[in-house]
Parts: sequence; C-alpha cells; structure tokens
Amino acid sequence: MGALVLLSEGPDTGLVSHLDNPNLEQRRIDSSWVGLGNRDILSVSGPDRLTWLHSLTTQFLEGLEPGRSTTALVLSPTGHVEHVLRGVDDGATFWAWTEAGRGPALVEWLDSMRFVMRVEVTAHPELTLVWAGPDVTLPDDVVSMASEIAGGRELLLPEGVEVDAPQAGVRAWEALRIAAGVPRLGIDTDERTIPNEIGLYGTHLDKGCYRGQETVARVHTLGRPPRRLTRLTLDGSQGELPETGAEITSEGRRVGVLGSVAVHHEDGPIALCLLRRATDPQATLDVASVAASQEILVDPQVGLHVRPIL
Repeated sequence: MGALVLLSEGPDTGLVSHLDNPNLEQRRIDSSWVGLGNRDILSVSGPDRLTWLHSLTTQFLEGLEPGRSTTALVLSPTGHVEHVLRGVDDGATFWAWTEAGRGPALVEWLDSMRFVMRVEVTAHPELTLVWAGPDVTLPDDVVSMASEIAGGRELLLPEGVEVDAPQAGVRAWEALRIAAGVPRLGIDTDERTIPNEIGLYGTHLDKGCYRGQETVARVHTLGRPPRRLTRLTLDGSQGELPETGAEITSEGRRVGVLGSVAVHHEDGPIALCLLRRATDPQATLDVASVAASQEILVDPQVGLHVRPIL
C-alpha cells in the first residue's frame, strides 16, 4: 500500500485521492471503503416526517418502509434542481446526506417549511459518510443505506467507529460513479438543470404536487428536454485529460460543458456532461482538443433515463 495522497483542489479537496494505483483500487473496491467525509449529514424526525418530505421533494416518500434507500430532489419554484437528499428511514427518523457545503442551506430551508408539521430537522456534523464495498463487513449499530455505486453501502459513522477493511481513494469511487451514470449536483449539473435533463433522477412521476412539479410534468408530457445527461468516452492517447468545465463542441459549435472526469480501469477515460438535446448522438465531440464519443443516458426526445440504475 502506497502513501496516502489528498486531493488539493476541486469540490472534494482534503479527501483521500488514492493510496495506491487508482486502477488497482478500483479492481479491489468490493472489499474496500472510501471516505466521503465532506458530505453534509442531516436527519428529519417526528411522526409527520415522511408525509412532509413527500410534499416538499420530487420523491414518493409516503409510507416509505424502514431500511429502503431513496434519492429525492428539492426544486426551485421554476423546477430547477437546488438540493439532493440520499437517505433512508429507520422507522423513527429519516437520515440523509447531501453534497458538500449544501447542508446548512438545505437544513435552513427545510426548517422554514415546517409550519405546524410535527417534524424536527437536525444537522449532524458528528457523523461521517463512508462508502463500503459489498464484501465489507459493516460495523454494528450504524445507519446504513444501499449505494447507487457498484453494489456498495453508504454508512453514517459516529466518531470513533471504524470500518475493518482496506481504504481506497475517491478517484477510484468517482470512476465507478461516472461509469454508472450517476450525476453529482453542482458538478454534472448547474443552476439551470431540471430533473428531466438527468433522466428524472430522484424524481417520481406518480405523486401529488410539490415545488417545481409543473416544469417536470410539462417537459415529461411534451418531451424534448433542453439538454441530456451523457457519458463520454475520451481519447486518452494524448496523456492529459480535459478538466471539469472544459467546453464541448461539435463541428465548431458549443454543445455543452464537461462535468466529472475520471479514468476507469476497464473503460479508460470517461466523463459525464449535459449536452444540448439536438446534438447528434452519433457525433464525435471535441473536448478541449480531445475527441470524445457519446453513450446515451437520456433519450433526447423523452427525457427518461435509459439505464435502470437511476
């Protein structure tokens, strides 16, 4: 095992980048754990919690059975994605995490929406998010939820509780996430993103009204979302890869901006991005002078995700 290397820039600054060759860490990820300690953790307790969250978010949460993991979004009144919650209910409390730095604003907004509902929203800086591979033995008495990545589990660890397995870095985990087509808020999305563009990720179509629903329903009914989530396979022959935020063009015309980028141990350099809906799905794109082919994740006409993981 090599020396621990930390990320020095980007949204995950301070997390462990890798401890060995990231490709090797990907290959043994099933028996490893990855620290995601920059995510913000919160809980919602009280007898009205699921009905209340159901009314506020994009997900169908009424009657959510204990132990079932879920993803929900909070939208703006015009339907743009503002927050994501990845969570699980234990029968008394809904536990969730959101992206780094977004927890305080999410807790404040949820708190402002309580009115007469019997709910309590609490931030939990004492807990740390960890991803554990499917072959890892989980610690006792911790909140655990099924991950969207590689069949793993996400654990909310109290201080002093450790996972008895080798550690891997976030570079390995990010490559698996991109391969799975799972978008990250604020990296693979922007302030204009609507759920239809990311395949209705975390969004249920068969439920009552919630903030931003009119936009989701209208675009779903009419089809043709403005953009579509796409996975790119990049030409790695030049050695260096384009960075997040790089301009994507097709025949000289700007069609999108690069999101997450990683090197997968089998697929090579891959990335996620939002492309203009009308971009030819067969076109080879240019990403900062690097050629890229497309893997369609979202139907350009309908806006439904074509991969069952989402």
